[in-house]
Amino acid sequence: MRLALYEPDIPQNTGTLLRMAACFAVPVDLIEPAGFQLGDARFRRALMDYGERLHMTRHVSWQAFQRDREPGRLVLLTTKASQTIWHVGFQTGDTLLLGRESAGVPDIVQEAADIRALIPMADGARSLNVAVAGAIALGEALRQTGFPAMSGNEATQGHP
Repeated sequence: MRLALYEPDIPQNTGTLLRMAACFAVPVDLIEPAGFQLGDARFRRALMDYGERLHMTRHVSWQAFQRDREPGRLVLLTTKASQTIWHVGFQTGDTLLLGRESAGVPDIVQEAADIRALIPMADGARSLNVAVAGAIALGEALRQTGFPAMSGNEATQGHP
């Protein structure tokens, strides 16, 4: 399981997502350009000291990511999907892709996704914060796949 961030705009959201990924031992692909410097104080504050635990690969562009990415399905979280994350049968080799906070992803990225999934919301709600959406989707994907990167108590406590 991997998490990919497409041209993130907001340093605090990116730091939060990276911290979450580090806590769950999920590698991250960061697809540049980002809308901020990775050394930004807001980014560092959200990441805290979890950077040491993080396994992140930076890609200079979407094309570089496509060329170099790990094998497996690309699952795009998008409000433009017709199926929900509850109906995706996640697999351990999946990469969950999150778009830019300001603009999502362009059509070329939409078309490259093997699966497009949404998080259902109440009528009239447009979108969730990208860090919240990433946490919900990654939590569901890890639950379905049995938390593959974790062992022992971490993976089995409270897990049916």
